Amino acid sequence: MPRGDWVEALSLSPQEHPMPQHPHTEPHRRRGRRGRRARGRVLITAVVAGALAAGGLIALSSTSSAATTRQAEALDRGVVSVHTDAGNLVSWRWLGTDDDDVAFNVYRGGTKVNSSPVTGSTNYFHAGAPNSADYTVRAVVGGTEQGDSVHAVQFRAGYKDVPITPPAGGTTPDGVAYTYEANDASVGDLDGDGALDFVLKWQPTNAKDNSQSGYTGNTIIDGVKLDGTRLWRIDLGRNIRSGAHYTQFQVYDYDGDGRAEVATKTADGTKDGAGKVIGSASADHRNSGGYVLAGPEYLTMFDGRSGAALDSVDYVPGRGNVASWGDSYGNRVDRFLAGTAYLDGSRPSLITARGYYTRSVIAAWDWRNGAFTRRWTFDTNSSSNTGKGYDGQGNHSLSVADVDDDGKDEIVYGAMTVDDNGSGLWTTKLGHGDAGHVGDLDPSRTGLEYFKVSEDSSKPGSWMADARTGQRLWTTASGSDNGRGVSADIYAGSAGAESWSAADSTLRSPSGASVGREPSSVNFVNWWDGDTTRELLDGTRIDKYGTGGESRLLTGASVASGNGTKATPALSGDILGDWREEVVWRTSDNKALRIYSTPHETKTKITTLLHDIQYRTALAWQNTAYNQPPHPSFFIGSGMAKAPRPVVSTP
Repeated sequence: MPRGDWVEALSLSPQEHPMPQHPHTEPHRRRGRRGRRARGRVLITAVVAGALAAGGLIALSSTSSAATTRQAEALDRGVVSVHTDAGNLVSWRWLGTDDDDVAFNVYRGGTKVNSSPVTGSTNYFHAGAPNSADYTVRAVVGGTEQGDSVHAVQFRAGYKDVPITPPAGGTTPDGVAYTYEANDASVGDLDGDGALDFVLKWQPTNAKDNSQSGYTGNTIIDGVKLDGTRLWRIDLGRNIRSGAHYTQFQVYDYDGDGRAEVATKTADGTKDGAGKVIGSASADHRNSGGYVLAGPEYLTMFDGRSGAALDSVDYVPGRGNVASWGDSYGNRVDRFLAGTAYLDGSRPSLITARGYYTRSVIAAWDWRNGAFTRRWTFDTNSSSNTGKGYDGQGNHSLSVADVDDDGKDEIVYGAMTVDDNGSGLWTTKLGHGDAGHVGDLDPSRTGLEYFKVSEDSSKPGSWMADARTGQRLWTTASGSDNGRGVSADIYAGSAGAESWSAADSTLRSPSGASVGREPSSVNFVNWWDGDTTRELLDGTRIDKYGTGGESRLLTGASVASGNGTKATPALSGDILGDWREEVVWRTSDNKALRIYSTPHETKTKITTLLHDIQYRTALAWQNTAYNQPPHPSFFIGSGMAKAPRPVVSTP
């Protein structure tokens, strides 16, 4: 059955959890005929015969469920005006709560500039306009023009600077001085005004990989509005070591009150945004090598508006015996991952995890009524998982997607996947790696696919699998530590997504066949220009793939990438304007987050990717360890079908 085909003969319904509502209001639900129909449809998931033995597959569930309305952010129109020498590109969000046939008018200073309503896209090029022009957008519904949107965010020089202030540096106990660099960022509506705000991690210049001994400075997290107003600053304290694997922070509206919370691992001495200390302010659990292998570990939820700690619980899992995680000096015990997943199909849960080289433990948490409730814990050491090949399968990142089409999300954890109920879904036993990508990578097949690279030289260097079952579709040769890999539709000459990796020498089709020259970078991807193929994002540049070489589309001005050789931006994703993706770098002096938004017109109309829940949760986990680009739940690329509308409701 082709993906997206629905069977309406059954009436099975998953348990739905009603979202909190503001007094005297109704939740804003997805409108339009398709949205009303979709909530009553039933998607049938077939059992794959003989899958148990295929491709290293261990387990498979058979499920069926009705489409569920998912909680999403109540966003404003997100209007931007990007100046070029020829004029301004004005673009805006087509919200998941908009009608299917909504049109738009564009106004400059109260005067309409388009001759007829914009229907085929959500952008408009205003030729000859100065960079200071002020724009609003008005939706047209059923022929009736609605009120003004928010005013456009102006990218007067092709970018927008968000002022930030570095924390004061310091000196570690061994006499090493350090300063601060802006590192990973995330977004969420921290104050409930409909606009996305930044949550920024500051990392000291002496941050360490887990394999490196030595003291580090404290990790600092700021909440920052788009105009640079700092809402709060959280100091994680001396007992949280600083580096790519220690602090994975999640920014999401977990309780559905219209404001995002911030969740992260904390310890004795963490100081919240209101100045209150968690645990003991005087405790110092660092050993002579700078590692923190003793003392309590907490999971804390912070208020997005004030930065105040709302609740702290013991971090699950605790470190226990350090050596049981694979070494005795503190490398593997402190490898953390985090994410956000809709485990009940309608509301988000927090995912925290520890370990991936040997033992892996994943915990799922609900945040409701101001308190944590642990939904489940998956432990590769538990009796139900021992010996089944789930140990040692984790990546330096994770992905979240509804891989089995039951309306609920799964956790794709390297070479294994954990079901929405906390049980193992499948494992390939192909082991640890750095990068993985989940999406509709082959639109000719039913369901989602998963592309992954492997660090084990005795295993295939890279492989593509059916994301529902883990059944391998193709593999490449083994023999090296394959550290990087990407899958996205970058080449219109081949149908579906192309895949490539550092240890391979060719660009591969969804079937694994060679389709030509491998790109010059193996890092991030970004929808930047006017077509639907994705561009290459590496370091501080965006390039267009070509069979004979890349074409430069953007070079960031006076900006820097982060995370060393990983060379990733602070954030990349659809955060403003239409469905194309912004890229956010830190300026070289660490005084601003510099946002670039596309200056290119497009004729393609797609609902804001912020309302595609797989994509939105991918933005939330993008900062986790070795950052990976987000992928939506449907195919965007050359020859794509009409993009589906999401089924969402907003506070």
